[in-house]
Amino acid sequence: MTATSEPTGDLAASTSPATGDYRPPGRRVLRVGRVSWAWHPRGALVCAALVGVLAVVFVRALLSFDDYPMGTSDVLAVLLGGGDGGQRFVVFELRMPRALTGALVGAALGLAGAILQSLARNPLASPDTLGIGWGASVGAVAVIVLGGSAGGISGAVAQVGVPMGAAVGGLAAAVVVFGLSWRSGVQSNRLLLVGVATSLVCSNLVYWALTWTDLQDAARAQTWLTGSLHAADWDRVATATVALAVLLPLSLGAARVVFALGLGDDTARGLGVRVNGARLGLLVGAALLTCAATAAAGPITFVALAAPQIALRLCRTPQPPLLAATLLGGVLTLAADQVAAGLFAPTQLPVGIFTAILGAPFLMYLIVARHREGRL
Repeated sequence: MTATSEPTGDLAASTSPATGDYRPPGRRVLRVGRVSWAWHPRGALVCAALVGVLAVVFVRALLSFDDYPMGTSDVLAVLLGGGDGGQRFVVFELRMPRALTGALVGAALGLAGAILQSLARNPLASPDTLGIGWGASVGAVAVIVLGGSAGGISGAVAQVGVPMGAAVGGLAAAVVVFGLSWRSGVQSNRLLLVGVATSLVCSNLVYWALTWTDLQDAARAQTWLTGSLHAADWDRVATATVALAVLLPLSLGAARVVFALGLGDDTARGLGVRVNGARLGLLVGAALLTCAATAAAGPITFVALAAPQIALRLCRTPQPPLLAATLLGGVLTLAADQVAAGLFAPTQLPVGIFTAILGAPFLMYLIVARHREGRL
């Protein structure tokens, strides 16, 4: 079977009936054995630029987040094995876990958003608008509230219970949304309406749980719901790393299928894609990415909505490019956390609140743009 990773051609791209390869007019197709790629110079250039920006933002993160006096030379010395004990503690135990968690969580959200927008063929689709994020919040808050009632959420309950609760809640919400919106296929507007309804139900379940539990657990859950990277540690880095290490290669390898599904069910079937199974597998993957991100940092909204659309415009592709959206998600989250930390210093805003403030106008822009296209 021939695979095409990151298809970037125009909608008018030709397809070989024998191999199923996409052959964008005027563009080269790179082939290694039975694997081929549509070569898109602009997309490659954008991805290379995003890697550079991500590296700069990450190094900048190692210089911020607290008032401990360390310059660039001090941080570099610590990274090369030097520095005193205090400097190593600040860099390796405080700043680096936070920076890594932000980059990984943002990357997971950007990838999940790109997959969902391609499946729904709608730029408004994201884990936030489809209720998957709120479903994950229901599961995590349930663990916090019930665990607190049982004596606390430390130890295994905090390290395993909250991520598992988020995963179960997010997957359950995804199954409900796609199950209720399925009518011999997925229609994007119906999917969004069901997703919005699911979000409302899940958000009210969260608020009901906050009113039902005692004040201490409610405060703990409310802090988690703001989507903060303040308490990031190496356990959270591990959670996000494992999720991306497994799901990112699988998603990029399935880019051809994502692209085909974005063209419509009939076209995808004509290209040899098993539509129902492929859509279910990609949905589960996107939900797991969202759940892992939510478990690591709480709900950070609008990154999954904005990153794919910005990446699409930068690369000028017909559908959100998966790799560019992943990198851009990491850049956006990491940069937003630094701005949120320094905007009202020494008081640090949770990054989830800051992205929500920035994301609301972007959502309105997408709604207006889609209305002008006559598709909403």
